[in-house]
Amino acid sequence: MKLPGRRDLRRLSRGLRFRLTASYALFFAILLTGIAGLFRESLTTALQNQTDSTLNDYWAAVKGGFLRIDWDRDSDKYWANWYYDEDDPEEKTLALDIQKVFMITDQYGHVIQDIETKEDQIRGFDDLPKDPPSVIQARVREALTALRPGQPGKAFRVTTRSHSGEPFRLRAGIILAQHDRPGATAHEPFYVVLGTSYANYDKILHDNWLVYVSVIPISLILGSLLGWFMAGRALTPVREVAQTAQRISGSNLSLRIPSRQAGDELDYLILTFNRMIERLEASFQQMKQFSTDVSHELRTPITAIRGQLEVALFTAKTTEQYREAIFNALTDIDRLSQIVRALLLLSQAESGQLALQKSPLDIREVVQDLAEQYQIPAEAAGIHLSADAAAKCVVYADRVQIERMITNLLSNAIKFTPEGGQVHISARTVDEHAEIVVEDTGRGIPTEHLPHIFDRFYRVPGSNAASAHEQGLGLGLSFVAWIVKVHKGTIDVDSHPGRGTRFTIKLPAAGVGADTLELTTQSA
Repeated sequence: MKLPGRRDLRRLSRGLRFRLTASYALFFAILLTGIAGLFRESLTTALQNQTDSTLNDYWAAVKGGFLRIDWDRDSDKYWANWYYDEDDPEEKTLALDIQKVFMITDQYGHVIQDIETKEDQIRGFDDLPKDPPSVIQARVREALTALRPGQPGKAFRVTTRSHSGEPFRLRAGIILAQHDRPGATAHEPFYVVLGTSYANYDKILHDNWLVYVSVIPISLILGSLLGWFMAGRALTPVREVAQTAQRISGSNLSLRIPSRQAGDELDYLILTFNRMIERLEASFQQMKQFSTDVSHELRTPITAIRGQLEVALFTAKTTEQYREAIFNALTDIDRLSQIVRALLLLSQAESGQLALQKSPLDIREVVQDLAEQYQIPAEAAGIHLSADAAAKCVVYADRVQIERMITNLLSNAIKFTPEGGQVHISARTVDEHAEIVVEDTGRGIPTEHLPHIFDRFYRVPGSNAASAHEQGLGLGLSFVAWIVKVHKGTIDVDSHPGRGTRFTIKLPAAGVGADTLELTTQSA
């Protein structure tokens, strides 16, 4: 089996799955360490509280009568006396436990003796550090200051270790003598220290800590494996996106990644990717359509020019014949130039390269000016052209493009309206929109062709008797649709074959925003 090389390991460490797993493992390690610390602190506090509770029981027994300090007249001394029932196993066990570690001194730090054994009342302190007399005196004074009738008095607690390292918990306080020496003004205080070892508790804490510390690496390994598995599952849609992207080409833009229906970030990524592919598909289709349109529209004039020149080359004999062939070729070349200019202009417009120069524009003035300009060609065609734009109608628009839009509609209306027909253009403000209407009494557009009239190079098939001047480039209404779109307006078409066509354009009035474009085609 081939072992992974340094390059493979480097690639693996840079992968998103590895980084997610490493982040998860790091977070898990910090979490487990924090929990371990809190657990140790909690267990330490609990064991310490349990030890303090034991010492409190000892202290309550001592205060309750197990220990009495009396003045002996014969020896002129204070003596410590222990009182408990030796026949009671509980009392005897408690008393013996108390006497394992204890010390009794007077308020000056001098250890007093047991009246029966004549021994110093200090036991179990041979291996423990002892408080100096100055500390004892200070604590006695502090305890006396805080002493109140009926109150337990101030307690001093400390954790220490013997010279051999065994842990001990000590509780210190004062006990007042039951019988004072003659001449004393108050019960004399004595300093009593009780202690107990909590080596067993320390062992419990140590053992639990070892168990927990040994569990952490195992938990980290299992957690990392789980994180690796979960990261792999979470990144599956990302890999699908990458695999789909690899399969996409210019001829295969219909692929889409199905949504997981989870509503999470991955679904948002999939949605964004699919929308990007849709835009790419639309762009490719537009480029493909543009190439098809260009090749189709340029083929006819180029073929005509070639044919005319070949005929002239092989058959023309006189200057007049050559002149006629050149004239026809120049006519077709002029038509070819118009097609190229129109296509370039439309491509620039649709790709966003054609910048608009918007400013407040009174539609009424534009309609009146264009109506006057088209009066002569309308009269030449025997058509009555009328305009209705009495009220002021202001929009925020590019004047050149608005004029191109209205010009295309007027020229089409005049072109496809028979002699004796009428063309009418009007402009008014309706519901915060500028409404421009161009209608005619021409031959109309069949219903089945209405959805395609804004497509490039689309021309509604006419009758066989259609005159040559009616043949256009098929780009005029494409320009109209684009101009309406970039001005955030709408355009509706209502046409009846044999009765005429009505174009209604609505543009936002100056100061009114429009967030969406609705480009609709309607027929009655």
